[in-house]
Amino acid sequence: MATVTEARAIGDDALEIVRVIDAPVALVFRLWESWEHAIRWWGPKEFTCTLFETDFRPGGAWRAHMVSDQYGEGRMGGVYREIVREKRLVFTFAWDEGFGPPLDTIVTVTFEEKDGRTIQTFHQTPFTDVAVRDSHIGGWASFVEKEADYAEALAKETAR
Repeated sequence: MATVTEARAIGDDALEIVRVIDAPVALVFRLWESWEHAIRWWGPKEFTCTLFETDFRPGGAWRAHMVSDQYGEGRMGGVYREIVREKRLVFTFAWDEGFGPPLDTIVTVTFEEKDGRTIQTFHQTPFTDVAVRDSHIGGWASFVEKEADYAEALAKETAR
């Protein structure tokens, strides 16, 4: 089973990223629910997360700030709509005013365990147009790679 991130456009208004992560589902899911973990991996590889706040429950808000020498600052947030422990996470995503194109999307992340690894599928929709969708594919693919690197390092640490 490949561990390469597969990112692709789906129709004109959605994207999907599938990644096999060499870590159990319980650990990968914990990275999403805990600010102590999320602040260490949130954002594309060129970015450092400087703030991650979360009220991890349906109806709870989340907020993140990230910065890059090359790309500047990004601020975003949203609300958790659905949380099914170690199975599914649904939340809204929008850039804060002035930090990205106007955007109000739904992100769905699903988690499936297979042979001690996690198959994580990231889906985001609807985008206002193809260009906006395409501008997110590379960033989210890098984001998922950074998450996978962090999860796999933690899994190796806990296996010792």
